[in-house]
Formats: sequence, structure tokens, C-alpha cells
Amino acid sequence: MKLQDFDFELPERLIATRPASPRSSARLLVAEGDVITDAVVTDLVRWLRPGDRLVLNDTRVIPARLSGLRHRTGPEGQTEARIEVTLLEPQADGCWSALLKPLKRIRDGEEIRFSAELSARLVARNDGQGLLRFNLSGPDFDAALAESGAMPLPPYIAARRPADARDKQDYQTVWARRAGAVAAPTASLHFDEPLLAALTAHGVQFTYVTLHVGAGTFLPVKVEDVTTHRMHAEWGEVSVAAADEIRATKAAGGRIIPVGTTALRLIETAARDGFGPWQGDTDIFIYPGFDFRISDALMTNFHLPKSTLMMLVSALMGPARVRAIYAHAIAQDYRFFSYGDASLLLPDRR
Repeated sequence: MKLQDFDFELPERLIATRPASPRSSARLLVAEGDVITDAVVTDLVRWLRPGDRLVLNDTRVIPARLSGLRHRTGPEGQTEARIEVTLLEPQADGCWSALLKPLKRIRDGEEIRFSAELSARLVARNDGQGLLRFNLSGPDFDAALAESGAMPLPPYIAARRPADARDKQDYQTVWARRAGAVAAPTASLHFDEPLLAALTAHGVQFTYVTLHVGAGTFLPVKVEDVTTHRMHAEWGEVSVAAADEIRATKAAGGRIIPVGTTALRLIETAARDGFGPWQGDTDIFIYPGFDFRISDALMTNFHLPKSTLMMLVSALMGPARVRAIYAHAIAQDYRFFSYGDASLLLPDRR
């Protein structure tokens, strides 16, 4: 199984830099077995059955991108350097691991000031990352970060435009609750309150789980033999109530349909030793040949070539089928990646 097996040519014009408005007006490619249907997200009620359960990731994206100044007094007098910071994850001691650019322009112990209220000191560095200790914590830190930080847009959007005030709403699900992600569960961005109400009236049920999506989701696969790739770890939780709801739906004959690869990876992690409540770090890697134990289908966006997410959808639908789906999406000008359109993948065997 080679990396090139998951490659394809994508015209740059199909990379979305803004989401559809309203959210549920995005296009929806429905792949049911060998049949492909072009629809819109509001058509989900046509494809979902009463008794089906959508599994939703309730993580909340933090405004993790900060820009600050490092001041230094030396032989040449007062100097300063602009340091761009992307927060990655909090540590048990209250520090944050972060990407700092340029890391070489700051020394251990030096302070970066982001605003009159918010600053941080570099306390250590490891493997190209820095460890920052902020001057604030708790609600004070959250408030200062909300004021100074920007949404951490994916690299393929950030290269085309900077994050702005619209992204603080656009790059967040309507049910976001538990802060901690530095990337959005993007299939969920297509849902709005009218769509949720329509699905509820149709008899579709919802379960909320949490997976704090990390920046590692954008890391490229660098090995040619994809089976040797090591996934980044992300923290997640399937609560007792969530596990009970999913098991009850399975027992009643309903389908379990994760919205997004993050929700799918989490519940499949919880299903490795018999499905039940679960909490911890998961680095599960799903590629063709994977044994799906709990997920019956998947709603997801269109993914980057040669990415682990392409491998995941190929595991669910089969590599040849995914190649046909993506060829259709490109031919029909579907919009790709985080702010792009969606697909509903319904494999034959389910």
C-alpha cells in the first residue's frame, strides 16, 4: 500500500477559502454503494432514516494563533522581533506546547507580549516546538486569548488570506462546547439550527462526543509505505451516556453515522475492545483493511491528496470507489477541504 495510491490532481480553484452561507446550503455528494447523487446538505433528510444516530464532535476551537513581540536589551541596545505562535495543547503544569516562528529569534526565558494583558515566556523547547508559560490562567487567560488570538485556519487557507473576525464564527460548529481544539471538525460546519430541527423532526437522533483536534491533523505523510506511518495523538472522550445511546441505536437496528473523521476515529478507538465509555489519547490510524466495528457510514468533507483522511475514507468505501467519487467531485466542481462541500458515504456492506 503506497502513498501514491492516495494521490490525485486537484485544481487550486476548488480549494474553498470561505464556507457556504447559510451553512446547510453547501453541496452534498451522496455515495451509496456504486451510485453517486449530487445533492445539498439540506437533503440529508432524504438519505437518513428515522432511528439513525449522528455522532457529533462537540470540541470547541480556541483562537490559537497569536502574534507578539519579543523585546531584548543587548550591546546593540533595545531590539525586538515579531514572533508568530500557534498553540498546540495545554500541559499538566499549566504551560502550553506551541509552534513559534521563528523559534531561533527567541531565547529560553524571554517574554513574548501579545497585548497589554497577555504575555508568555519560553520555558523550554523540544523537537521544533516551544513550551510557553502564560501570565494568566483560567477564565482570565480565556478572555485575553479570545481578544488577542485568531482562529488557526488550515495552512491551505492561511496561505491565501489571513484569518479575520468572520472566521471566529465560521470555523466553529453551532454545538461547540468543550474548548481545546486547534482545528475544527469541519464536516460539522455544515449544520445549522434549521437543519438540526429538520433532522430531529425526521426521527434522527444525536450523540455528542469530544475529540480535541490537534494541529497534527495537517501533518503530511512522509513514508512511502503508508502502513509504517505514525499518527499524532489527540485527546478524546466517549461518555457513559454517549456509549449507552450508541449501543441502544445499534440494538434497535439504527445506523451509527459519525459526522467527520474525528468522531469516527474516536468511536472506533472506543470499539477496539468492545464498545463502551472511553477517555484518553488516541493515535488510531485507519487505512484500507481496517475492521470497522461501530460506524455504518460517514459524513465528511473532501480531503487532501495523500493524507491520512484519504486513507480513512478509502478504508470505508474501498480505494477504487473513492477514486471514482473524487473524480466525480472534481468534474462537478465540488469545493474542497475545511470550508468546502460535503459527502455522505454509505458503503455497500453496511
